[in-house]
Amino acid sequence: MSIIHLARMSLVLFVGLGSIGTRHLNNLAEVCARRGIEFKADALRSSLRPLPGDAAQKLRAQYVSFDQLGHYDAAFITTPTHLHAHAIAELAGKADCFFIEKPIFEGTGYDLEQLGLGPGQKAYVAAPMRWCGVYLALKELLGSLRPYSARVICSSYLPGWRPGVDYRQVYSAHKAMGGGVTIDLIHEWDYMVDLFGPPLACYNFKGTYSHLEIDSDDLSVYIARYPNMLAEIHLDYFGRTYRRSIELFCRDGTVTADFGAGTLTLADGTVERHEEPLNQRYLREMEYFVDYALQGRGESVNSPGMALDVLRLTLGE
Repeated sequence: MSIIHLARMSLVLFVGLGSIGTRHLNNLAEVCARRGIEFKADALRSSLRPLPGDAAQKLRAQYVSFDQLGHYDAAFITTPTHLHAHAIAELAGKADCFFIEKPIFEGTGYDLEQLGLGPGQKAYVAAPMRWCGVYLALKELLGSLRPYSARVICSSYLPGWRPGVDYRQVYSAHKAMGGGVTIDLIHEWDYMVDLFGPPLACYNFKGTYSHLEIDSDDLSVYIARYPNMLAEIHLDYFGRTYRRSIELFCRDGTVTADFGAGTLTLADGTVERHEEPLNQRYLREMEYFVDYALQGRGESVNSPGMALDVLRLTLGE
């Protein structure tokens, strides 16, 4: 069955159904309900332990082996990063359209075509920061700016990311599972490339410096050179006060997009307010993905090739 039939009936697979997979399942259900789109969802999980909330009620079936699966109109790959490649390869030819959680892989040594993500394969790699209200407002304003310098920061406390969960047990804490701020917080480089393109040169220092009991990097700092601008990017897992923003230093003043506060401060000091629930960006992203799955042609706005290029940049390759 082709994805074009999603408007009537579709079959969707979720590979992995943790917190982010459940969010995408709930958002897909909400978007499709608003549009009058009927769909059925299966889940491929590592075990059949009970799901939290009402997630199980949104599923047609649950499986624990790829051998049990048929063909799907769309597949959501929401496993830990180091399992993405295996899931994609197993589903090659069995899914018409892919939604792959970020980052696409834990490293860059993968051949996309061998995995089944060739030029004709429809696929989108998650980039939720591009869909938040503040970012959309900044992007609309960008054409009128001429930044001399950009300063980006994402600082947050890893143990506070998932209340009630031991941070030492999650993939973020383990380099072998694709953890570490360098790629876990790939959002910052993703939106920088979306705004300005890839830099001419980039230098990165990273490592584990804090008290956190992890073997992945908890601090990553970049200096990047563009044709008419320098950029600084700071990523860490240990900041006790959440900070996520970009400052653009321009001739007429500084423009600051504060993603945590939901504000855009213009060069003249005017503050535009774009506060919204966190899930709103994920709903916009899901709206895009449903449109792409239904009617899209060619590459998505964040294709696997694009996502792999950003990963190489993030890793300094």
